Amino acid sequence: MRQRLDQVVLGDGTAVAYAVVGSGRPLVYVMGWLTHLELGWELPAERALYEGLARDGRLVRYDRAGCGLSAGTGRAASLEFELEQLGAVAATLGEPFDLMGTSMGAPVAVAWAADHPETVRRLVLYGGWVRGDELSAPGVRDHVLGLIESHWGLGSDVLTDIFAPDADRATRAELARYQRACSSAATARALLALSYQLDVTDRLGRVGAPTLVVHRTGDRAAPVAQAEALAGGIGGARLELVPGRSHLPYAGDRDELIRVVRRFLGLPVPRRRADGLTARQREVADLVRQGCTNREIAARLGIDERSAEGHVERIRLRLGFRSRAQIAGWVSENRTLG
Repeated sequence: MRQRLDQVVLGDGTAVAYAVVGSGRPLVYVMGWLTHLELGWELPAERALYEGLARDGRLVRYDRAGCGLSAGTGRAASLEFELEQLGAVAATLGEPFDLMGTSMGAPVAVAWAADHPETVRRLVLYGGWVRGDELSAPGVRDHVLGLIESHWGLGSDVLTDIFAPDADRATRAELARYQRACSSAATARALLALSYQLDVTDRLGRVGAPTLVVHRTGDRAAPVAQAEALAGGIGGARLELVPGRSHLPYAGDRDELIRVVRRFLGLPVPRRRADGLTARQREVADLVRQGCTNREIAARLGIDERSAEGHVERIRLRLGFRSRAQIAGWVSENRTLG
């Protein structure tokens, strides 16, 4: 799939970049804390999430002001500003849409669905919350905000450990670098502070769209109790808990999350298979299943050992796994590898 980049300009001149993938019924995706439309598309695990959601439809994502491809602004971060940006992107569609909010994008999506019920067909909330001040103790919040402000490098490392504890060390280092490339320390701090301030308690009862609340059971950034509060406050909402500790939707068992969301949206649900792997990667994955080391894989395929190591790493990232054993077990369960 290819993404198409464009931008909308708000009334005050703020430019907001957005990306469209696929065609057909639109799904507007309100992303979490820090984003970068181009760099995120280049990360295999993150791109696989977006491609999985865009198949048979049209996925629309955007970088909020000050993040990624969207220029900074002198305006303070606020829920009202978040809704203004979402509204500008939604206006480009000219039709009702499915709406998915992840992490701090979840309460933003709740507020939009409550205030603009005629625009939302279905609502999906992942890793979200009702009251941001209940995510952690005040002392912990102040410490993290201060760390980001005084040492953005260390702050991004700490938050990556919280957001993606199931990722290996190399992947966590990559994600920390990605966060730092998405925004300045000042913007990162302002948006995280907004996350702690968001409170949509008074809007839950006004959400009329069919709603799915999906949450990982061991999420370290947003307690399951917040997912239960979201589902309990929205009439007829369905709560679906999935295993895992990672807050980032593309970390951990990404494929299961894709299936849960697509099923709710009425889209075809793919089985676990080697979607997106190249023919060579399929060969390498099967050799991993056979217990081959990187050196043995290199010898079997006539490539150097470093190339074999790179293939294994890309397969692991693509499938959202942490180890060779998971790759081997996954291949054994699926007979689509040839």
